[in-house]
Amino acid sequence: MASRHSAAIEGWLLADVGGTHTRLASLAAGGTLGPICVTDNDRYPDLRALIASGLKTLPKDRSRLGAALAVAAPVVGDAVAMTNRDWDFSVAGLRRELGVARLDVLNDFTAIAWSIPALAAEDTLAVGGGMARAGAPIGVLGPGTGLGVSGLIPCDRGHAALAGEGGHVTLAPASEAEEEVLAMVRRRFGHASAERLVSGPGLVTLYECLRALAGQEPRTVRPEDVTALAIGGSEPIAQRALGMFFGFLGSVAGDLALTLGALGGIYLAGGILPGLADALAASAFRERFLAKGRYRRYLEPVPTRLIVHPCPALPGLCAVVERAQHF
Repeated sequence: MASRHSAAIEGWLLADVGGTHTRLASLAAGGTLGPICVTDNDRYPDLRALIASGLKTLPKDRSRLGAALAVAAPVVGDAVAMTNRDWDFSVAGLRRELGVARLDVLNDFTAIAWSIPALAAEDTLAVGGGMARAGAPIGVLGPGTGLGVSGLIPCDRGHAALAGEGGHVTLAPASEAEEEVLAMVRRRFGHASAERLVSGPGLVTLYECLRALAGQEPRTVRPEDVTALAIGGSEPIAQRALGMFFGFLGSVAGDLALTLGALGGIYLAGGILPGLADALAASAFRERFLAKGRYRRYLEPVPTRLIVHPCPALPGLCAVVERAQHF
């Protein structure tokens, strides 16, 4: 979604707005990306205040500036309401309030999908085998505050990035243990979506469910507490929770690959996985990705890669800005 008025744009503010943190960087007219600044969303009452703060680092004449935002929310029309934060706004209204010449707003994982062609070899790690087929669709997903999903589809003008909400598909069990957990999730939330378990809050939910099923008392934890307990080997239930988390992630990734025909590969992103690269590689993720019955052979050549770039949405926004200037 874009809102604009006619003016020559001399610089851009790029912002990857997550549920918890926002990453900001300037983009000069020549295409040079500035340093990335990470800020806590809780410091600001709303998105306008956050972006206005970032614009202060750019030249003062906002009528010649643009802003491109990747937000953890569906972007359909002018009204945007963030899924995991109590922020909502009008795209056109926000542009007027900020006083910028142009405001582009897109889903955060759509922006990450746009980044894929620009990522360097060192920006990703292989998780399992496979070899990408050139010119084929690519799938992108990853857990953070929520579960983002997108794809990059070849078209006449190069690529088109998908804007969807695949993180809210219904999660299916692959074992009796997973069914027991999903039954608890359905009782608690009504719908057992992928995001309810394959996300930072979802990892906590998994841990809570497994403790309850084991007859243990509730324990207040954060996602990073669960991963630390699991990696450190000090609590078997935390290890089971993290293992189940990776299994569900693999299952959802395989579903996405089949849905898109993503023979160009599946890319994993989000704030959680880069710090768990070794555990992910040693987990059942890849096996669950392949465990699609008769279509196992179809998926075996599909590579799965972990994005380790610190903020792939920003190069994705760079690609969006460049594309907007040419079309």
